[in-house]
Amino acid sequence: MPNPRRNDFLIPTLAVIFDSIAIELAFLFSYWLRFNTSLLNFLPLAEDKPPLMAYIYGSFVIIPIWLLIFNSNKMYGARRNVALTDEFISIIKLISVAMLVVMSAAFFYRAFSYSRVVFFLLWINSIIMLFTGRIVLFRIEKFIYSKGRELRNAIIIGSNETAVRIFAQLSTHPLLGYRFVGYISAQPVTAQPLSSSKYLGNFLDVQEILTRERIELALIALNYDEHPKLMRLVQDCEGVNTELMLVPDLLELMTAGMKIKEIDGIPFIKIKGVPMTTWGRIVKRLFDLFISTLLLILLSWLFLLIAIVIKINSKGKIFFVQERVGLDGRSFRMMKFRTMKVGAEIFDNESGLGVDNDPRQTSIGKILRKLSLDEFPQLINVFKGEMSLVGPRPERPYYVEQFKSLIPKYLDRHRVKTGMTGWAQVNGLRGNTSLEERIKYDIYYIENWSIGFDIKILFKTIKAVFHS
Repeated sequence: MPNPRRNDFLIPTLAVIFDSIAIELAFLFSYWLRFNTSLLNFLPLAEDKPPLMAYIYGSFVIIPIWLLIFNSNKMYGARRNVALTDEFISIIKLISVAMLVVMSAAFFYRAFSYSRVVFFLLWINSIIMLFTGRIVLFRIEKFIYSKGRELRNAIIIGSNETAVRIFAQLSTHPLLGYRFVGYISAQPVTAQPLSSSKYLGNFLDVQEILTRERIELALIALNYDEHPKLMRLVQDCEGVNTELMLVPDLLELMTAGMKIKEIDGIPFIKIKGVPMTTWGRIVKRLFDLFISTLLLILLSWLFLLIAIVIKINSKGKIFFVQERVGLDGRSFRMMKFRTMKVGAEIFDNESGLGVDNDPRQTSIGKILRKLSLDEFPQLINVFKGEMSLVGPRPERPYYVEQFKSLIPKYLDRHRVKTGMTGWAQVNGLRGNTSLEERIKYDIYYIENWSIGFDIKILFKTIKAVFHS
């Protein structure tokens, strides 16, 4: 077995080098755009062209400061496995903060007057060049992992359904940077795909196994009634240089939002809080209103084209309107483009959930569903305030009644507005997928909502639509 690397050095070092080069290029390019081209001649110069070396010397001071800001926000490290949309948003935030440092330094530095136009260009160019460098770095990192290099040895501790699911998801993705050696449990298991992996031993031998196999990451997946074993595991791993990560089970997911809150000096455990503040709801509503209005205007030609094609393709109405349950359990009429033949869209309460390749679909309906274009009329629901761009997908009243007594926390989905797309959908949980898994993703979204999270989900949705 190849010796694992105890210290990830290559990728973080490349990240620092790439960022340093990107910042320096941003300085040089911004100076060139302002003073060596005619693109910005409409902006008058306050003085003669400043020396280039003044900006180069300034960059030598700024680069270490910016790198420290990035490092403090954990931008350097191997196996970060961050989506490019998240990386882009993080870069925008950090560059904006870093530019405040630059402008503050320039304000107090009186020996030379730096151009404010150059600072604006530097902000734009830094974002573009840093993000471009990160894209290249991600490609390099994945290429290295694909060649079997720089992989960290990992194991699963546990053999429950969660352990099987985690192993199935992670062991088939070597580009994440891990090599799964096997699993530890009370006894060998027969459940696939975990049974295809190597059984390393039981819980009593965990320290010897971690040392012998040179394990660098151990993912612990235990049921809540097995948690007494957890303290023993942690004690047995003392002195072993292995990262331990606990995979939360259902009980922990239900209590993940617990926080300590003091009222007049008395500590209370907050088991569940309000998912959005008043200002949060206002910001989300304004964001929904702005984007839905913009899209309804820009896509009006597409709406008209689809409506005409639906009419030509089959008899019947253009829109399919159905009762769904939204915020606070209130019902509303959700709109979609009709994709079914006449009469087929009349569902009764006992009808099944949507299936792929439904024979009741029209020929144009299949295309609309494949590209998710049938969902576009829900922009009208968003504009009216009945839905949001992002949130848990709305369900029919019949199924709400069925699921609320079967699935823990199901009704918590109605604590926010339902959405056109959601965290579960962009993670592949749509159609005939596990409802329990979808609920977990919906609850995670509700408990971790932010406008940045909404933007991330929208970017992922756009990517998924183009991919389809």
